[in-house]
Amino acid sequence: MYRNDGFRDLQRQACLRLPAKVPVGRIVYTRHALPAALPVNFCLEADGAVLLRTAAASELACAIDGAVVAFEVDAATHSGWSVVVTGSATVVTDPAEHERLAGTGPRFWLPSPREVFIRIEAELVTGRDLADGSSMYGPGPSF
Repeated sequence: MYRNDGFRDLQRQACLRLPAKVPVGRIVYTRHALPAALPVNFCLEADGAVLLRTAAASELACAIDGAVVAFEVDAATHSGWSVVVTGSATVVTDPAEHERLAGTGPRFWLPSPREVFIRIEAELVTGRDLADGSSMYGPGPSF
């Protein structure tokens, strides 16, 4: 962040509380050696890990298992915020953990005969919010 750019950095705990306010985020990963982003529903674990639910045979599950990815969520308003969780993504393989997540994890948008949960560890958590709608260049536009 540049000083006086109108944004302020958020502490980790604030970053981990804000995503609960919105239903959809974006997973950012590498697809065919290029950056890709997909909207996904999600939930957060108590330790800050992001959980996704998808079809076991999906391109997403195959592409991100074992990879470092970013997950971004925001409130896109004039006084908004943005949080990015970066970490290793892994498919949950433990049957007991899968069963637990089936009851408490994110809902799946489209039914699939075989679903998996993907956990993104919260290794790096960053966030910022629009402090007051103005910067060193003056107030922002009024909508």
